[in-house]
Amino acid sequence: MKTQNKLWVTLTVIVLAIVLFLSTGPFYIVNEGYQSVVTRFGKIVSSHTEAGLHFKMPFVDVVTVYPKLILSLDGDAQRIPTKENQFIIVDTTARWRISDPVQFYNSFKTLDNAYNRLSDVIDSSTRTIITQNRLSEVVRTSNIINDSKPATVYDSANTEDETTAEIDSLVNAKTTSETVTKGRRQLSLEMAADASKMMSEYGIELIDILPRQIKYSDEMTESVYNRMIKERNQVAQAYRSVGEGRKAELMGQLEKEKRSIESEAYRKAEEIKGNADAEATRIYAEAYSADPDFYTFWASLESYKETMGNMDTTFSTDMDYFKYLYSPSGKR
Repeated sequence: MKTQNKLWVTLTVIVLAIVLFLSTGPFYIVNEGYQSVVTRFGKIVSSHTEAGLHFKMPFVDVVTVYPKLILSLDGDAQRIPTKENQFIIVDTTARWRISDPVQFYNSFKTLDNAYNRLSDVIDSSTRTIITQNRLSEVVRTSNIINDSKPATVYDSANTEDETTAEIDSLVNAKTTSETVTKGRRQLSLEMAADASKMMSEYGIELIDILPRQIKYSDEMTESVYNRMIKERNQVAQAYRSVGEGRKAELMGQLEKEKRSIESEAYRKAEEIKGNADAEATRIYAEAYSADPDFYTFWASLESYKETMGNMDTTFSTDMDYFKYLYSPSGKR
């Protein structure tokens, strides 16, 4: 009987010990998308990167959980000079994740500390890359703006198309931007590569750095506007120059056509006059040959009408010209 009582007491003690042990929380769960680091008196004893149920020593082990997911970090807007010493405001965002929880714990302990350090590294890399490149490389990705108005072959017989082509060539010559050799995307990759040099020792994988916003500084904005106004004025002047040239060309053509029409009209008028004189001469010749005396009489009378009114004084009428004036028969 005593042996049986001892057995029950022993079982009871064991059950109570198990219950007491379990109540201290020797097990913990790592959820999907997270990882953990277990420390004992400040020293790392284990880490787990897979989801599941894991064991820890009660009271002495501390579990620190970190996300495995991709995290984002929005940097502070900073004023940065470009290679040509033009100041711009750059606001970046970065994506990163914890690749080694043990190294991450040794480096930062908490996510807040990691954010602060990452922000400094990303800002430094951003400044380094931007100061080494021109403004056009920072704000543009390709040269499509330079190719937006390609040269076009026009029909030489179509004057309107020729004028359009000339205007396009002048406008393109005035507004063609600098050629981009890298572009914003390549600079983003260089920023990430520069910042990643020290990320491995922190247990961090830096995925990328992207400029979220780029804008001109206040002192540069007015300069940019003035340059835009100057370029637009140059384009307007190009249109005016082409218009004046086209006007002069059209006026020249108009004057040429006018002279051509007048010349043709004069030629036709002279031709008609010549034909009329020839016809009159022919008629006169026929009439003269039909009755030469009458023709001589008629011609003399017509001559008298033209000349007698202009004669103030006649010194003698003894000339053959007046033969029909004093004698109806034409004789004295």
